[in-house]
Amino acid sequence: MSAVALVIGVGVGAAIALHSRSGSAAGSSEATTWAAGERPAPGFALRDQHGKPLSLAQYQGRPVLLTFIDPLCRDFCPREASVLSEAVAELGEGAPAIVAVSVNPWQDSSQNFAEDAVHWRLAPGWRWGVGSYAELAKVWRSYLVDVQVAKQTIAGVTIRKITHTGAAYLIDGDGHERALFLYPFTTGQLVDTAKKLTG
Repeated sequence: MSAVALVIGVGVGAAIALHSRSGSAAGSSEATTWAAGERPAPGFALRDQHGKPLSLAQYQGRPVLLTFIDPLCRDFCPREASVLSEAVAELGEGAPAIVAVSVNPWQDSSQNFAEDAVHWRLAPGWRWGVGSYAELAKVWRSYLVDVQVAKQTIAGVTIRKITHTGAAYLIDGDGHERALFLYPFTTGQLVDTAKKLTG
């Protein structure tokens, strides 16, 4: 399945890239940024991979990198996760927390999360946002993240291929969106933007 580029009304006229495990991604070389206090980040109430409550409000006073990832993905999502983790490591003390809202609730298993933590070398403290499809879809929509599910049944087994927007938001400690990164983005881009906007 090849990648699809969609233009979604985010108020900045940005092209949001969709990618899947077998597709290619087109991203933006520049982050879209907003002034402090301009765009309140939509709140949400999910659970993390350990079953603990997870909300944006828990991070009051600390910046957050909020992204949307398929825990079963073995192509673009691991690369994006590595870049996010590298950026947080480089930023050191006071670095943003990473919250990854799942785009594949059918694969939100302890085994997948544990394997991802090891093989993707996820940053310490990485938290997955999980919930029912309806709960997750509400968060996707509020952040203008498009998730497409292609379902196929083979010999009684249902297979789902997930295609989704490749994006990460930088949210400041006051709960406002400060930047939108479209994949592919770089560690340096994340670090420089975070230092400028939340440092």
